Amino acid sequence: MAETLSSGSVSTRLQRIAELARRRPRVVISTLAHCIDVDFLREAYQRTRKDGAVGVDGQTAQQYARELEGNLHSLLNRFKTGTYWAPSVRRVHIPKGDGSRTRPIGIPTFEDKVLQRAVAMVMEAVYEQDFRDCSYGFRSGRSAHQALEFLRERLMKMKGGWVAEIDIEKFFDTLDHGRLRSFLDSRVRDGVLRRMIDKWLKAGVMEEGQVSYSDLGTPQGGVISPLLANIYLHEVLDVWFEDVVAPQMKGRCFLVRYADDAVIVFEQESDAREVMGMLPKRMEEYGLRLHPEKTRLVPFLRPSLFSGPKGTGGGPGAGTFDLLGFCHFWGRTRKGAWAIKQKTAKDRFNRALKRVSEWCRRNRHLSVPEQYRQLVWKLRGHYGYFGVIGNQRALSRFRYGVLFVWKKWLSRRSQRAWISMDRFRQLLERYPLPEPVAVLCVHRRQRSLDLKSRMR
Repeated sequence: MAETLSSGSVSTRLQRIAELARRRPRVVISTLAHCIDVDFLREAYQRTRKDGAVGVDGQTAQQYARELEGNLHSLLNRFKTGTYWAPSVRRVHIPKGDGSRTRPIGIPTFEDKVLQRAVAMVMEAVYEQDFRDCSYGFRSGRSAHQALEFLRERLMKMKGGWVAEIDIEKFFDTLDHGRLRSFLDSRVRDGVLRRMIDKWLKAGVMEEGQVSYSDLGTPQGGVISPLLANIYLHEVLDVWFEDVVAPQMKGRCFLVRYADDAVIVFEQESDAREVMGMLPKRMEEYGLRLHPEKTRLVPFLRPSLFSGPKGTGGGPGAGTFDLLGFCHFWGRTRKGAWAIKQKTAKDRFNRALKRVSEWCRRNRHLSVPEQYRQLVWKLRGHYGYFGVIGNQRALSRFRYGVLFVWKKWLSRRSQRAWISMDRFRQLLERYPLPEPVAVLCVHRRQRSLDLKSRMR
């Protein structure tokens, strides 16, 4: 079996590993590291971002590439012999939410990223056969928009329901190493891979020249971290909910999870409240804690069916909830039918506009053509994610906000740099920012239905 798995191209090896894991879903796999050779590391190098921030050693991807073959052979030898030393990750902080808080990000060295990518490729081939369909985050062939599409379709079929928003407080910082090792033991016991994962968990974090160590967490920003997080929550949440909780519910229910962001939808209020009482205990059992303010139960029944007090959604009693940067609410279609709509969530809108404003402030010394080029790139990126059908108004507001902050900071380039509206309009004729376009239809797969008869 070892010769079979280690022969052929990299893609062939990964397919064989996946097939082995698929045929033996309950079998522990103990020989995988032999699949990683120089060709495998070369493929991992190709899949590693070259424009990312540098780690504690300051080495860039371009510097590593100058002696690529020698570096890969050396890396393979150290990996196989167990002499590879996992360097500490460099911690930086990025704004979170409204900007009043920050999110810690761990940046590995470039060589460490390559090795993490190689190990992740092998591990993913195994665990992709085990992960549930409710999981969408950081998985090949799956995206946030697919999660949103699935959520909307199921909610429409159920005519709404009770939505439990789940927010795990500081998940990546509190993931328990001991529990993670026990989860890995049930599927992968390859000594070389497991030793390497342990080294990454113990590598430590460097911040302001000081290195600290912890028995909890896996740094956000590491290549291997999303996979380890998915393995952890696969056992803690996905398997528990689908195999233990869902069969006991009176009505229909389903889970949608993207990394550590998740919602659970219930048809019956009693089921929803029962599970909301169980969730904190389940999380505490595995060293996790639900955010007391962001974890909540939202009534999201179709407005015409809701008999409770008046709410905040698209009709009487219909609530709203956020997932993956979108606010979900009930609204009327052009034909008068009730439908679930999605718009840019308020916090994501404000955060994105604040980042553009900060960029304009810091780069107001650049030439107008260069600023224009960068702003076009930022707007198209925003449209690319938030450009779903029905979100046109929020996209237009964002473009207007970008125009406002661009004019503001162009007028502050110097004491004589103030720009009148007439002059700014002339500038926009030469450098027109792209108009918002809804390029995605999250619910494009919805079947042809007589919505008016069903949504009255």
